[in-house]
Amino acid sequence: MGGAVASVAGPVLGGFLTLLSWRAIFFINLPVGLVALLLFTRIARSPRREAPLDATGQIAAVVAMGGLTYGVIEAGADGFGAPGVLIALGLAVLALIVFLRSQARGRHPMVPLDLFRSRGVVVPLLGGFAFTVGFYGLVFLLSLYFQELRGLSSSATGLAFLPMTVVTAFMNLVAARAAERFGARVPMAVGLFLMAVGLMVLCAVPQSTPVWLMAVLLVPVGAGGALAVPALTAVLLDNVPAERAGTASGVLNTFRQLGGALAVAVYGALITTDFLHGMRVGLTISTVLLLVMAAAALTLKRPADMTTPMKETRP
Repeated sequence: MGGAVASVAGPVLGGFLTLLSWRAIFFINLPVGLVALLLFTRIARSPRREAPLDATGQIAAVVAMGGLTYGVIEAGADGFGAPGVLIALGLAVLALIVFLRSQARGRHPMVPLDLFRSRGVVVPLLGGFAFTVGFYGLVFLLSLYFQELRGLSSSATGLAFLPMTVVTAFMNLVAARAAERFGARVPMAVGLFLMAVGLMVLCAVPQSTPVWLMAVLLVPVGAGGALAVPALTAVLLDNVPAERAGTASGVLNTFRQLGGALAVAVYGALITTDFLHGMRVGLTISTVLLLVMAAAALTLKRPADMTTPMKETRP
């Protein structure tokens, strides 16, 4: 709930911070981070398990994701044939090969490749990727749309996302109950499908649609994401051994962050020539990804203890 509310509250809070200075948005993490560090000093140490650092895997993963993101971003401005873009993408491919080789043959791999043999792991990972592409891609596109095409100020643009923020906070509370009753895979599928429907509607509305109505149409996207993310996390953790829960969670977060970075990069390239057309193409891409993953979620088998992670959190 904390992560979901923080994500959707970003445009609202950022819109008002820019009234002071656009640089202020980069400092909001400092007080939050300091409070988190203070709280960490007051809790007991967690169980420890010796795990040597996989330096090769770490470096190769960073280079691969950095090269890919940089290459896609620059391709939007210079084209995929530009020397810098080709070098970045080529470096990303080489780094990916090194990463996969190190994970397959290393004694202490950062991400054991056998983790991906289970559909119960792969589907939530790709579902998290699709969710972030859809959500962050939408926030990126509509933030520009409201200001560049509809003439809203940064604070008014932030307020347009407020209904989605409020509903998202509420739906995170509903998600756990839904997973307990129906199993985690059903809320995951329904949430991703609801996001897809919301994006499809936003893609179809004309430019003359009132801003207040577009703010209302954002609500299904936020509600669907809030329903899907806790569920897909539960599905993922239910399909890995307890000692790999941290690794699986880290891989899920990596897939999500990579999805957000690529969404901004690709969609930014799409809107360079014709903003409205590019925005609709981007939203269509997100819709297709979400529909595919919603269908994939329904194909998952339901283990007997699927709802265990959710129930353990009850007081």
